[in-house]
Amino acid sequence: MEQIIKDTTANPAPLGLFGFGMTTILLNIHNAGFYEVNSMIMGMGIFFGGTQQVIAGIMEWKKGNGFGMSAFTSYGFFWLSLVAIWILPTIGITKYDGTPMNIHPDGASMGCYLGLWGLFTLAFFIGTLNGNTIGKLIFGSLVILFALLSAASFTGSESIHTFAGYEGILCGFFAFYEGAAIVINEKLGRKVLPL
Repeated sequence: MEQIIKDTTANPAPLGLFGFGMTTILLNIHNAGFYEVNSMIMGMGIFFGGTQQVIAGIMEWKKGNGFGMSAFTSYGFFWLSLVAIWILPTIGITKYDGTPMNIHPDGASMGCYLGLWGLFTLAFFIGTLNGNTIGKLIFGSLVILFALLSAASFTGSESIHTFAGYEGILCGFFAFYEGAAIVINEKLGRKVLPL
């Protein structure tokens, strides 16, 4: 006798997409020059963009979605690492002899960090090429965002950094839109927002 097992667990994608989208929008409003990095962005980075995406990634693993698992857990840990980069220099780490250690990242190290995340994202963008349009827009705009932020770090250019902020706001809205579309379409039982 054949048994059919039906997966009745919820779709975790909106959870991760909202976490990514909203945190990305808020950070890039800063990058565009509207306010300084502050505890609001760090709190969102730790909990909503970071921890929430990791949870969504673990839920995607349970659903058998390797792409979603890899993307959400990785970008969740990206947010946690970014907040750590901001916070670690403030906690007074010292050398073995007690003298202060300068652990502030410079433009070259941040350029490498952001550039490597851009290369990582490019692999995911290629993975979206046979998928829906919104996925291509999210990952394509994220590749551009990391490239711009990396270039701004290497060059110290405020104009590139500001432009990256506006582009990043758009990237965040793409993710927010997909999360909203999945929730609304599923709840209403019809395609209200196209993907």
